[in-house]
Amino acid sequence: MIRRFYTAVSITEHLGAEQPGGFQVMLDTRGVRTVGGAPQLLPTRPLAEALAAEWRGQGERIDPASLPLRDMADYAIDIVSADPEACAEGLLSYAETDTLCYRADPDEPLHARQQQVWEPLLAGFEVAHGVTFTRVSGVLHRPQPPATLAALRARLVTLDPFQLAGLEAMTKLAASLTIGLAALDAAHEDEPLALWQAACLEEEWQAELWGRDWEAEERRQRREADFLRAAAFARLARSA
Repeated sequence: MIRRFYTAVSITEHLGAEQPGGFQVMLDTRGVRTVGGAPQLLPTRPLAEALAAEWRGQGERIDPASLPLRDMADYAIDIVSADPEACAEGLLSYAETDTLCYRADPDEPLHARQQQVWEPLLAGFEVAHGVTFTRVSGVLHRPQPPATLAALRARLVTLDPFQLAGLEAMTKLAASLTIGLAALDAAHEDEPLALWQAACLEEEWQAELWGRDWEAEERRQRREADFLRAAAFARLARSA
């Protein structure tokens, strides 16, 4: 940790006449820059306010671990914006192995729970996005329809680097592109939590059967916080 080197935190808006527009957090008179050295220009004021709150919350020493939104913004600017199509293609691989598509065998009790929780989510996603997913019983891979992958690709390329960064984090944590996209599109702030809980269905099933391990529970709580933070980041990055 380094000693705090600033007193005031504010936000300035760049109008984008001769450089990219956006909002930048100011530490005293210095604008925050990314790890890669680029100006950390944020697409919306609400997102800038959230990052400014992280900086205001620092004590006498700056704890980098307490600046997760700053890190996500750096990733969006330095990594995703350099090749957003590569990020989109990486996300498509999660559609091929989406957690919600892989169910237990129909005669197993877990299958009934998956049908109860996952099927409404997946069916609703299919209707909302005009796609059809292949459901699989067991662990053997089966490819998804090319038309489905094409439709998802078309959706992903409409997202800006900040939304892609948030979506990537959610998708990896949930092992599900459908969960990630549903959380990205959520109309209410409480929906991402319900989606995360659905993604953890099999973990919860095992805990109910065999008991809870406190280390596993702590890991899941950390992952839950990361998922909800990524959902908030993507939501705040979206223009009204």
